[in-house]
Amino acid sequence: MQRTVRLLAGALFLAAACPSWADPAPPPMGVWTGKGQFGFLSSSGNTDAKAINANLDMTYTQDPWKHQLHLGGLYGENSNIVSAERWDARWQSNYSFTSALFVFGELRYEHDLFDGFQYQGSGAAGLGYKVFDTDSIKLSVQLGAGYRELRSEDLVKDEAGAVIQRIPGQSSGNAMMTAGLDYAQKLTTTTTLTDTLSVQVASGNKLLTNSLGLAVKISTRLALALGYAIKDNTQPPAGLKKLDTATTVNLQYLF
Repeated sequence: MQRTVRLLAGALFLAAACPSWADPAPPPMGVWTGKGQFGFLSSSGNTDAKAINANLDMTYTQDPWKHQLHLGGLYGENSNIVSAERWDARWQSNYSFTSALFVFGELRYEHDLFDGFQYQGSGAAGLGYKVFDTDSIKLSVQLGAGYRELRSEDLVKDEAGAVIQRIPGQSSGNAMMTAGLDYAQKLTTTTTLTDTLSVQVASGNKLLTNSLGLAVKISTRLALALGYAIKDNTQPPAGLKKLDTATTVNLQYLF
């Protein structure tokens, strides 16, 4: 995992040091475009482990509107014990005032069976700005406010570490501030580096998620994608860790 992080960090440094200023290619109007990716890992020996993850990202542009949909899932087993299961969804709509300035509204929902929350959902709106918008480098930032609701739960495990009971807690909701960053750069004609950062700050709790990815095309439609994601919750339920990480190697399909 450390080698993967060093590889991606090195690629990010090279991308930042060598920006390109080509004019942006206009996005296709009135059609859905995007990518879907899928990865599977199975190992046996001293420890039997299986993991599967899938993601779908779609974009629909019709000036001055832009709509984005994300659906994701992750499932893992270790020695026949379910050790990871997460499902998440996000919808965001942007309305552009100028070529760089836009307003946005977003909805997020996450159901993770192992982070100590039965669910986490939020809605927010605010302003965004495209710092760079060329054919080879894109960087946008956004800042807004909204509302987040979550419900904690206690996980009861047996001696082997399998969850045998889930005890739901009380639902709670708070106003929040939200900030985000969306970055993409073509390192070569076949290689693209991406990074997506989201921060939600509510009373007594901060949630940070970041997804770093490197995709290499192997054909006009297929690519090999390497990813590293973190989720940092400053106030998880008692007995659970603040930081979750995931390293993935996926086959990506572009459409």
